[in-house]
Amino acid sequence: MEDAYARSVSEVLESFGVDPTKGLSDFQVAEHARLYGRNVLPQDGSTPFWKLVLKQFDDLLVKILIAAAVVSFFLALINGETGLTAFLEPSVILMILAANAAVGVITETNAEKALEELRAYQADIATVLRNGCFSILPATDLVPGDIVEVSVGCKIPADMRMIEMLSDQLRVDQAILTGESCSVGKELESTLATKAVYQDKTNILFSGTVVVAGRARAVVVGIGSNTAMGSIRDSMLRTEDEVTPLKKKLDEFGTFLAKVIAGICVLVWVVNIGHFRDPAHGGFLRGAIHYFKIAVALAVAAIPEGLPAVVTTCLALGTKRMARLNAIVRSLPSVETLGCTTVICSDKTGTLTTNMMSVSKICVLHSVHHVPITTEYSVSGTTYAPEGFIFGSDGMQLEFPAQLPCLLHIAMCSALCNESVLQYNPDKGNYEKIGESTEVALRVLAEKVGLPGFDSMPSALNMLSKHERASYCNRYWENQFKKVSLLEFSRDRKMMSVLCSRKQMEIMFSKGAPESIISRCTSILCNDDGSTVPLTANIRAELESRFHSFAGKETLRCLALALKRMPMGQQTVSLDDEKDLTFVGLVGMLDPPREEVRNAILSCMTAGIRVIVVTGDNKSTAESLCQKIGAFDHLVDFVGHSYTASEFEELPALQKTVALQRMAMFTRVEPSHKRMLVEALQHQNEVVAMTGDGVNDAPALKKADIGIAMGSGTAVAKSASDMVLADDNFATIVAAIAEGRAIYNNTKQFIRYMISSNIGEVVCIFVAAVLGIPDTLVPVQLLWVNLVTDGLPATAIGFNKQDCDVMKAKPRKVNEAVVTGWLFFRYLVVGAYVGLATVAGFIWWFVYADNGPKLPYVELMSFDTCSTRQTTYPCSVFNDRHPSTVSMTVLVVVEMFNALNNLSENQSLLVIPPWSNLWLLGSIVLTMLLHILILYVRPLSVLFSVTPLSWADWTVVLYLSFPVVIIDEILKFFSRNSSSNVISELFFSAQIYVF
Repeated sequence: MEDAYARSVSEVLESFGVDPTKGLSDFQVAEHARLYGRNVLPQDGSTPFWKLVLKQFDDLLVKILIAAAVVSFFLALINGETGLTAFLEPSVILMILAANAAVGVITETNAEKALEELRAYQADIATVLRNGCFSILPATDLVPGDIVEVSVGCKIPADMRMIEMLSDQLRVDQAILTGESCSVGKELESTLATKAVYQDKTNILFSGTVVVAGRARAVVVGIGSNTAMGSIRDSMLRTEDEVTPLKKKLDEFGTFLAKVIAGICVLVWVVNIGHFRDPAHGGFLRGAIHYFKIAVALAVAAIPEGLPAVVTTCLALGTKRMARLNAIVRSLPSVETLGCTTVICSDKTGTLTTNMMSVSKICVLHSVHHVPITTEYSVSGTTYAPEGFIFGSDGMQLEFPAQLPCLLHIAMCSALCNESVLQYNPDKGNYEKIGESTEVALRVLAEKVGLPGFDSMPSALNMLSKHERASYCNRYWENQFKKVSLLEFSRDRKMMSVLCSRKQMEIMFSKGAPESIISRCTSILCNDDGSTVPLTANIRAELESRFHSFAGKETLRCLALALKRMPMGQQTVSLDDEKDLTFVGLVGMLDPPREEVRNAILSCMTAGIRVIVVTGDNKSTAESLCQKIGAFDHLVDFVGHSYTASEFEELPALQKTVALQRMAMFTRVEPSHKRMLVEALQHQNEVVAMTGDGVNDAPALKKADIGIAMGSGTAVAKSASDMVLADDNFATIVAAIAEGRAIYNNTKQFIRYMISSNIGEVVCIFVAAVLGIPDTLVPVQLLWVNLVTDGLPATAIGFNKQDCDVMKAKPRKVNEAVVTGWLFFRYLVVGAYVGLATVAGFIWWFVYADNGPKLPYVELMSFDTCSTRQTTYPCSVFNDRHPSTVSMTVLVVVEMFNALNNLSENQSLLVIPPWSNLWLLGSIVLTMLLHILILYVRPLSVLFSVTPLSWADWTVVLYLSFPVVIIDEILKFFSRNSSSNVISELFFSAQIYVF
């Protein structure tokens, strides 16, 4: 029943045909079970493992690599190759693809855990009335129409409509669903609100929430998927994971590269059709196969096989750095997404605030003989830990607060007129509450006031263990006073009272809403001498003024405390006794903002990131908090910047668009609103980070570009998120964004490095094919260069230091190219040199090397007709491994110099020297050692078709390689120079997007 909140109790009971005194009969239970099903969240069929694996290979670039591996294998078999040489190249390719697929499968498997965690919030048992008898049944057996009784500590087993109150009040903690910082009072009356959100449905008990006070009966109106918790599950199922900006660019790059590769391969094959019949090939078919192998080699050269592995490694290194900042990354791509975040939708409770109510202000009567007659005290400490101090109106800390009469009696009343528990949890290392957060705040206040009569009290308390310290002062007062009788809180009185006895003296302590307590007081306690004086109209007006200041301007939750001497021997307390009270003091409490939030939000603004506070709390409370944070001081007022969910929904489409661009506050929201906000911002091309900790936040966390859960939050929120804040601190998000931007900059640098290197390999093979000279490099050599000699330096580039002004730049746009027109031109120039230098090394050995044949260049171009002509040299010289070894070594060394070029995009090596990144220098040394290993160790040299080089060969290699540094330094100079824009326009009037 979706509108049960709007119907009367009798209408709801009648619709289910249930008698509230007897409950459902067995026949009705069976019938309702058949109609509505079981009270469980359905098990959603997870994606089969084999489908997850296949999905990882659904990429054009990957398919080309697989095709290249298969073709390479078959060509090797056609040529009669067997053993390791036939399988090496395809095996290496497939191993890389398998490793990348494994990472993808693990990431996607984690995403499905959120739905499993959601079931943990379903109650296990329920007290149900059936056939006129109460019994305890599994919650899964509940059906709509069942009458259920709930009391303090009960987890609500289904969505239920209140039908009978069995105590003065019923309060429920529904923060996991709505994000409200305080428990909510429930009532029997139907709700008249139109478009009611969860917070407005005050007669509905929601599945998974917890009763914190009172006892009541309710009728089940929704089970399983038809509950508020079920709607969250459905919303999460409808949410598809967003592709990260970098992933989009890599996908676009794959498509672009596939087209280029296909074009070049076909071109090389077509250009050489005339050579298919050359005698060296032994026939037209073998000639066609030979040049097809060259085309495959081109494909292997053009595809950066190591790119996915290097990207994954760099992001993994970033996650380790973030973990040290208390930001635990659950999804690797989200590391990069952080760098282009433009909007942070921040949950209020627990993220901007501590989610722990604490007393921050105290107001007492100082003396009727002095002006001002009242005194205010401020209290430090914003958590449930009994750590903090009390400060006077002059800002000075009170050394012994318990020596002041009013503060002493406030501590007594806070400890005795209290039904909550404060305890220390050694497993979690923090203090926890049981009961109402406002009552726990009073217990913490009693601990901060301390005990009277001991000069060493503050230091003595600090010597206690944390377990003993949690309630030491509260237990002292409970041992001093024996509780005799209790009057529970009720909505009409708005107060509670407790009768206590001590040494033949009976005292009634009361606490409640200030308007209720003050109206029942006739006298007031003075703080200067402990005397009691009549509560005059002037004093009453002053107290009410302070109360309105606390509640209005400062939006504090206020409670007044009072006491009354009772006749000796009285054993009960009645409503008639709650009059002629003595006013003790007024306390104001709040869920305090975190101290570091202000600077964090200001950092976001400097970085061009907008912050929107999203909360289930009411508008005035949220606006007051933002004023306390001070980060929204640039707003004259919140008009046009602050909206409730219902206000926003009523706006016309055009005004909604404008509102989204100016919004700073979004209040009275429920889960669907949070998800709607994320989608609306994404439609405006914003990159959205959403924070949250409750079950209600899970759909929005999953939908956002990056979902950020609190470490103390629910398991559902953590499982649906991309990142978890171990310290629940908003400031950690800002630090993570800075790290994300730095990681992206480094990722961009090594992608460019690999692009220019691969361009060099393509140029090398293409130029050799066009010139008609022998193959400069064989595919297995290209694989070695791409995976090892490219991969290690590219990974080390990820260790480039973070720029000092990384958080002063505006967020990059999602569609911003990694390589634009001028940069693409730069890397074409560098890549072209790499390729030409490699070919030059090959030609040098044949034409000029002392240990080479010193052939005329024309002979080298006619190598394929050698067997049909008389020559002064043996044709076997063209099978010598020296020239390809020189080419491969030139390629490796020139790419090491090119790696140094990528320490910075535009800064010279004279400004950012090579030793600024020792990891890069180490990777270059390791790469050269590995290359020397395959040159000089016999089994490896045979495997890679290489041979040892002489010192003369190495000298030429260095001469051919070093100029790449000079070329890039010249290009960097033009980039730094303002005329580079002109150059860019001359060469590329429109930007060329490689990604």
